[in-house]
Amino acid sequence: MAGLTTALLMIFSPKPAYAMHISEGFLPIQWAIFWWLLALPFMIIGFRSLNRICQKNPELKLLLALAGAFGFVLSALKIPSVTGSSSHATGTGLGALLFGPTVMPVLGSLVLTFQAILLAHGGLTTLGANIFSMAIVGPWVAFITYLIFSQCHQQKLGIFFGAALGNLVTYLVTAAQLAIAFPAESGGIMSAFIKFESIFAFTQIPLAITEGLLTVLVWNWLQSYATDELQILKLLKTGV
Repeated sequence: MAGLTTALLMIFSPKPAYAMHISEGFLPIQWAIFWWLLALPFMIIGFRSLNRICQKNPELKLLLALAGAFGFVLSALKIPSVTGSSSHATGTGLGALLFGPTVMPVLGSLVLTFQAILLAHGGLTTLGANIFSMAIVGPWVAFITYLIFSQCHQQKLGIFFGAALGNLVTYLVTAAQLAIAFPAESGGIMSAFIKFESIFAFTQIPLAITEGLLTVLVWNWLQSYATDELQILKLLKTGV
């Protein structure tokens, strides 16, 4: 796992960018507080889930670290997009598929906090909004998509579309957050949403496809070199 993480860091070394989703101070204070309050219950559930996994199966800690590192590295590769924001892969789909979406608010918040402090990507006041889009909604969409395809015995397609759709939905939510905070003078929230999302689409669709492919590649690698951990996760999901 260490070798894969090192390779990813070398390929996707962080570069200066405009923002991590929504940048520091960009949201009006009332909306920054609103998204913090909305994300908080998911964070509490996430801490409990993460604590339960670490206590019952400490051998999975390295895999948790890999999921967090994957998210950090992929979300550090950015393309400037809407003013005050940027397009990039999220990397949260892998963790959601491995451990379920409930742990992702915690892993995602760590990724977002480190990037805000160390790389000036995003911000602390907008952290609640960014957690909600990237670490809550996106992972749930990725997980549900994966389950649907798995029921049809199409695991690899489920991994690809789960990661890709989780990425795209993250940006749908981000566009909605910006539209609610900054409605258009003509057309209001819906008009602003269409404007924000149409700008995001140019960069986000190819990034979502790329993230889907990378997630499949990492999953294949895990099947070869982390078979014991994947077996434990499979048993946990089936309740054995």
